[in-house]
Amino acid sequence: MSLDGMTKEDLVLLLKEVVREAVESHPLSDEEIQWVRMAIEAEARKAAFRKAVIEKTFIGLISSGALGLFYYAVEFFKAHWR
Repeated sequence: MSLDGMTKEDLVLLLKEVVREAVESHPLSDEEIQWVRMAIEAEARKAAFRKAVIEKTFIGLISSGALGLFYYAVEFFKAHWR
């Protein structure tokens, strides 16, 4: 089969047909579909948790840096403005 003369639309239609045939010949059971959905939800929860941890760690680092700079400024002014 030559793909040289095919347009993008023809290729998309061919791909859809091939995927449809593959799914029809190997359908998932209801239990497998439920498991796949649960796995996708679990991955989404893990990603959200990782994002929250990263955000809170970043905020903590920025806060610590700002507090350190403030403490340094207070000590600097105590030492030089007496």
